Amino acid sequence: MRKKIFGRRFKRDINQRKALFRSLMRELVLQERIKTTEAKAKSIKSEIEKHVTRAKNQGEEARVHLQKTFHQDVVDKLIKDIAPRFAQRPGGYTRIIRLGNRVKDDASMVYIEFVEKSSIIEEPVSKKRNKKSDKKVDKKDDKVESKVNVKEKAEKKGQAPKAKKQTKEVKKEDK
Repeated sequence: MRKKIFGRRFKRDINQRKALFRSLMRELVLQERIKTTEAKAKSIKSEIEKHVTRAKNQGEEARVHLQKTFHQDVVDKLIKDIAPRFAQRPGGYTRIIRLGNRVKDDASMVYIEFVEKSSIIEEPVSKKRNKKSDKKVDKKDDKVESKVNVKEKAEKKGQAPKAKKQTKEVKKEDK
């Protein structure tokens, strides 16, 4: 029995649902495209469109109302970047693209994104480097350089480099 609860519950209490929707809307505004389940996307679609409409119509005056829901960075992007994009559009700012079902639990997965893309062209992501090989090379180079530096310093002072055991014993004696 539904007991007069509007919308989907997602097996969460009211505060958890609000936090879930707020975080999904925040990520949608910041990343402009998120991958989520179809039910969650449908739940936030109407809310995010209301926020975009308010930012579009009221401009800077909408900041006070939007700050009740979002942080400063989200409000700034919503007012300065997203709302001007949709100045000529009367509604329908988001779209849902179905991807198929998730293997683990067979949930219907979708992308939810803004209809009009950002005018700022993003730089392509650089190729991934092999971190393991870089670390090995760097560690070897550092060890070689550190040994050379110790020897050079010792030669300049006219002393032989001390062994590690001797330095530990000196520290114990100092204490």
